[in-house]
Amino acid sequence: MTSDEARRISIFEGSVVLTKGTMQLKAERIVVRQDADGFQYATASGNPVRFRQKSDPRDGAEGVWIEGEAEHVEIDEKNERVELRDSARVTRDKDEVRGSYILYDQRSEFFSISSGKDEPGSRVRAVIQPKTPEADAPGAKPEARKPGAKK
Repeated sequence: MTSDEARRISIFEGSVVLTKGTMQLKAERIVVRQDADGFQYATASGNPVRFRQKSDPRDGAEGVWIEGEAEHVEIDEKNERVELRDSARVTRDKDEVRGSYILYDQRSEFFSISSGKDEPGSRVRAVIQPKTPEADAPGAKPEARKPGAKK
């Protein structure tokens, strides 16, 4: 580990694991910078870098694990964004997307996926699983689960 307090930068090399809350980042090299307001920015590289974080609960539903990997990952704490570059893959619940570049906005849980412009035959790939109807959701009344069931 190398640290420069004056420049607010730390460099970790080897088999690095960075954990903050439910977020975990595993890489060969991670550079962490801190701005004057105390926000941290991490740039990770490896073959691949692995990223994992549990999303916040929403609308009464429990958060789900979001996992990703790429050769390069950048985490921007201030803007709550994760960027995955080069052979990027993200899995959320049972859905999976792949591309050369994936931007994940942690606030809105929005993904933007791009293929490599200069890579012949490159494309975005997505596998989206069908969602369970609300009647099958945990906590639903048993009579709501079966069509035509008596109340």
